[in-house]
Amino acid sequence: MRIAYIAYPTSLTLRSANAIQTYTTLRELRRLAPNTLAIIPRWLREPSRFAELGAMHLPRPAIGKLSRLYRSTLWYYAERSVFAAMAALVIAGECLRGRPVQAVYVREVLCAGWWATVWGPLLDIPVVYEAHDLESWNPSRAKERWAQPLLHLLDRAALTRSQAVVSLTDDFRQLLARMGWRDPAEVTVIADAFDDRQIAPGDRVAARQLLALPADAPLIVYSGMTFAYRKLDMLQQAFASLQAQFPNARLALVGGRPAEIEQLRAQAAALGITNVVTYTGQIDQAQIVPYLHAADLLVIPDTVTDITASPLKLFEYMAAGRAVILPDIPALREVLPPSAGYYFRRGDATALAAALAAALADPNRAERAERGLALVAPHTYTARAERILALAATVAQKYGSISA
Repeated sequence: MRIAYIAYPTSLTLRSANAIQTYTTLRELRRLAPNTLAIIPRWLREPSRFAELGAMHLPRPAIGKLSRLYRSTLWYYAERSVFAAMAALVIAGECLRGRPVQAVYVREVLCAGWWATVWGPLLDIPVVYEAHDLESWNPSRAKERWAQPLLHLLDRAALTRSQAVVSLTDDFRQLLARMGWRDPAEVTVIADAFDDRQIAPGDRVAARQLLALPADAPLIVYSGMTFAYRKLDMLQQAFASLQAQFPNARLALVGGRPAEIEQLRAQAAALGITNVVTYTGQIDQAQIVPYLHAADLLVIPDTVTDITASPLKLFEYMAAGRAVILPDIPALREVLPPSAGYYFRRGDATALAAALAAALADPNRAERAERGLALVAPHTYTARAERILALAATVAQKYGSISA
């Protein structure tokens, strides 16, 4: 069996969690099923880590650049619609050359909408849509009032017309059932994962020596490529109030773009914590791991999504063998139960500070971290790819394909 994996990563050099998840999933798909056809857009001569995986790069339509004339996400919708059509031409050509595709696996909502309603039926290929959220809830969605019904229609088409849906969380799966859009039996939960080639428990003392961090200071670490919508300002506020109880505690914010870091530096100066906060800026994945090992606590101040929240960092935190502080969201409890994590009321800096203090003072913190490490063990990218391939095979068998 052969699948086509259509994705629209936000960074071809793996500068976002979305790109890392896309890349690592594809890496394992290609290892387990070398004939997997991966289709990715790229600007002309743009560097791409996906090339090393044998991905087919299609020229990225430059329609989105028209947003300089009229600022709107609608230009990017048009760009992704054209890309979906280009991918259809490629797959049709593969089938005509005797290299058929039995199922299309799509990660992007515009492509999924077009494939579920037009290209999949036209080519007689079943479609599996991996939904990460409703586009109508996306903070970066088109804001024009007249476009809102179209966004709802897009979500409905992608989620109801695909032959199968993959959800990152059971919470989202149950929402689709309550909306009457999808039978739960037609929605497969395949959560995010961690890269066991990169992330494993490590020695705290050695990591601190490598990073020139104090050996005995309580260290709280946040790791993320970008800080947008993650409430890092709330984390700094909570950390500032923690100083009264733990005056030698330190905070490391790993990742972030320059403008985001400058805003946080200004806040830190106002809070009087400049000397105890470290900002690394965006660094390679391999350079992030020592910070995870050096930490006493790893924290998630907030998530961009709610019922679809399955942040890559949660799985990496757990796999590093450290205690995790996180907002009380049902989707996160699916992965890390309260018996293993330290939860706080979402959006509440005081509650976050209390959770940090409770975790630092907890004599059973190591046992909780070990529990989290055991729970995350099945969530490797190899296991994720195996589940995707098994689902695609089931869908292809059930619905048939152009190769039949």
